[in-house]
Amino acid sequence: MTLNILTFGCRLNAYESEVMRGLAAERTDTTIVNTCAVTAEAERQARQAIRKIAREQPDTRIVVTGCAVQIDPASWAGLPNVHRVLGNQDKLKPESWLPEAGSAVSDIMAARETAAHLVTEFASRSRAFVQVQQGCDHRCTFCIIPFGRGPNRSVPIGAIADQVRTLVESGYREVVMTGVDVASYGADLPGAPSLGQMIRRVLRAVPELPRLRLSSIDPAAIDDDLWRLIAEEPRLMPHLHLSLQAGSDLILKRMRRRHLSAGAMAAIRRARDLRPGIAIGADLIAGFPTETAALFDETLNFVKEAALPYLHVFPYSERSGTPAERMPPVPKPVRKERAAMLRAAGLSELRRFLAGQAGTIVSVLTEADRTGHTEHFAPVRLAQPLTPGQLLRARVTGSTGDTLLAEAA
Repeated sequence: MTLNILTFGCRLNAYESEVMRGLAAERTDTTIVNTCAVTAEAERQARQAIRKIAREQPDTRIVVTGCAVQIDPASWAGLPNVHRVLGNQDKLKPESWLPEAGSAVSDIMAARETAAHLVTEFASRSRAFVQVQQGCDHRCTFCIIPFGRGPNRSVPIGAIADQVRTLVESGYREVVMTGVDVASYGADLPGAPSLGQMIRRVLRAVPELPRLRLSSIDPAAIDDDLWRLIAEEPRLMPHLHLSLQAGSDLILKRMRRRHLSAGAMAAIRRARDLRPGIAIGADLIAGFPTETAALFDETLNFVKEAALPYLHVFPYSERSGTPAERMPPVPKPVRKERAAMLRAAGLSELRRFLAGQAGTIVSVLTEADRTGHTEHFAPVRLAQPLTPGQLLRARVTGSTGDTLLAEAA
């Protein structure tokens, strides 16, 4: 057997899994499980995967890491066939993957430095992820991630540019800048460069990069330089994903978010004014504690008014140790029902958005099995097989619910 990695959760975890793939390349008969702590379901799936590996591959050594392990290492160390658990910092240290590295639980709460790691390849992906920051200084009432990732730490601009340049030289045509709270980038660096300033300098340093995309961003923290890039920089993709969470002011206040609904709507309208046709998505939590039917309707109406084609919807999940855990809960069946209603609203808007692309010429980054994504991150099925990782112009011939149909132009 060779080294296997199972990744749960965010794009930052996907990036870190590739770092580990390089560091642990000599480890055979080993499966690394990179966990997520955002929801109870994410943790359940990781535990289920570990038990399945232990049952079906009893000779495989399992190393477990990620945010769920960072928060509660002992509970993961006790699972079957778990050889070692590693905290989020230790998993990125070369010495953690040496053959003589010990077993059991590492010093999970060790130093919280953010090192730069050069990654040259992402398994089975046409686009690459680049970590630009780590951790979060905010304390939303529902979120456990600051306990798993620590405070905000930014990667220096030069190191980001080096990573992007390395990926472009390896053949990647698109990179996605990711982190825990990317909008807080730079506050801890000398001179406090903003996220927009960093992006502008990286694009200038790596002119051969065709496409740059951002992961989820807080609508209250888009800086002036980033707004200018949205308006003027064609290499910054016309796709914005907002960490919205709700469209009800009372719920947003109880979540302790940095924005209210009017501010979020203003950001959406400004983005569309500056970049006509931009695709906008959002993260949403359904059934947050104290959410009444009327408060949920405020979020649902916001989603419809904002006409958001890309929604990531999660039923609220209790996280031990967070303030929201102590708030009056919404019954779980109601959470699921409300999540389904939000997803239905998002799917309706997605279909409308895709239908509007018919007959247009789009730029497609090709992936496996004739699939790809446009500059607006719309999923595409191509009429002909093409090598993954190519950028090509394609004519949209129609759509099938949630996917564009296109042929090379």
